[in-house]
Amino acid sequence: MTKNIELLGHASIKIDKIYFDPFQLTENYNDAEYIFITHSHYDHFSEEDILKVKSENSVIIITNDLYEKTLLLGFASDKIIVVEPNKTYNINGLEFATIPAYNINKPFHPKENNWVGYVLKYNDKTYYIPGDTDITEENKKVKCDIAFIPVGGTYTTDYKEGAEFANIIKPQVAIPIHYGSIVGTKEDGEKFKELLNI
Repeated sequence: MTKNIELLGHASIKIDKIYFDPFQLTENYNDAEYIFITHSHYDHFSEEDILKVKSENSVIIITNDLYEKTLLLGFASDKIIVVEPNKTYNINGLEFATIPAYNINKPFHPKENNWVGYVLKYNDKTYYIPGDTDITEENKKVKCDIAFIPVGGTYTTDYKEGAEFANIIKPQVAIPIHYGSIVGTKEDGEKFKELLNI
């Protein structure tokens, strides 16, 4: 179920030729069919790393606050899809929904910024990439096969909250992300797994 997934570090994920929040990449891929960006913070919208995955035909999916910056990266306007929370999209047959991503008890990701996570339907599987978020009324309703759960704390759920989140939405597979470099410790991923009950 996870053979086509590569964790590229922090919150950067590759599913075949679909990338989410590329950051601190150690090589040039330049093969992206789709690039999904959850929000504008430097560890999620990294111009340098987007250029390492961008190909001639890449479509990039962004939030409204990133449109001008994305044009400056050389994307044609017809290759830029601007999304907002609580919507469903079908781009060339690729189906996904946007889930609001925001903090409940910290100031870093306000709900009014309209930042998002993504629920992607791809090859008969449903993937949830939450962005930087806490547990919210909206994301508790997510149904997915594979969930990537932030566990580093400070800006997102920590490992305990992440496990609680996974235990609420009960994916078949829960993969910890967003820990061990900028925030959180390398042990947070293991602590998260120990608390799973899915």
